Amino acid sequence: MMQRNSQPLPAIQEHLETYIRNFDFGKTPQELYEPITYLMGLGGKRVRPLLALLAYRLYRADYEQIVAPASAVEVFHNFTLMHDDIMDQAPLRRGMPTVHEKWNANTAILSGDVMLVKAYEMLLETPQEKLAEAIRLFNRTAAEVCEGQQLDMNFEAESTVSEEAYIEMIRLKTAVLLGFALQLGALLADAPKADAERLYAFGVLVGIGFQLKDDLLDVYADKAKFGKQVGGDIIANKKTYLLIKALELAEGKTREELTGWIADENPDKAEKVRAVTSIYDGLGIRELTEEKIRAYFDQGFSQLSELKPNDKEALTLLTKVVEDLINREK
Repeated sequence: MMQRNSQPLPAIQEHLETYIRNFDFGKTPQELYEPITYLMGLGGKRVRPLLALLAYRLYRADYEQIVAPASAVEVFHNFTLMHDDIMDQAPLRRGMPTVHEKWNANTAILSGDVMLVKAYEMLLETPQEKLAEAIRLFNRTAAEVCEGQQLDMNFEAESTVSEEAYIEMIRLKTAVLLGFALQLGALLADAPKADAERLYAFGVLVGIGFQLKDDLLDVYADKAKFGKQVGGDIIANKKTYLLIKALELAEGKTREELTGWIADENPDKAEKVRAVTSIYDGLGIRELTEEKIRAYFDQGFSQLSELKPNDKEALTLLTKVVEDLINREK
């Protein structure tokens, strides 16, 4: 049984952030390493390594022992962001210029490659008896994330995408890394195999829910709280869950109007967002999306109810962290 008086969340977050910010990614040549410290210094919620630490604390109190492998998940995540931003030609990341904009695309590619190497370096801090399994799970997850990104790019050239195909894409691109983070924490804490599998399933299910909520917020968020342009997905004709459902349900003049906005290569952006949002409203797309989000979150939390943790207070903390993410407005 683990010790009581578990450390509160702020202490865990501070320990994690201190490790990441003090990690020596390298210094020379400066052009290679400066972009890494720049991107990692932009912050973010550090959700993935935090989930790894919280999963570990369900079974053992000494979470400090796994801060390095937990941080590997965050470095890998930021590596994917650096490369995704190049592919998406994104100008901003967390409100600041992306690496390829601040430096150039070649530098961003190379710096991203080094980040992947550094993620493995952190992962090597895993105890020897668990290292092979940790790397095997990490490699599977890393490949799946790349598969999801490729599917997302494939969708850009496809006129229609099914709901099932979209869910599978976001499962791979986004959700499996959340699942792996929780699974890694459980593995390193010697959790029962059944619990590790439930934690992985929890992460994947809520990860899908998170992406669906991002789709919803892009259209319906409070602009003052959202932190980026509301309606960006509509302007870009991005095949989100909302657009997929609208194309599935729209008929007659409504469908003609929707497909007309999609085909317009030079629309008035504000008018397009207003018009397409109005179509969504008429089709009940917001309500359908909210129902789908709730279904994935409910399925996810049902996995937690089957766990057998050593510290139920740690389970309460994990639940609260995820619920706070669910209730976010940006």
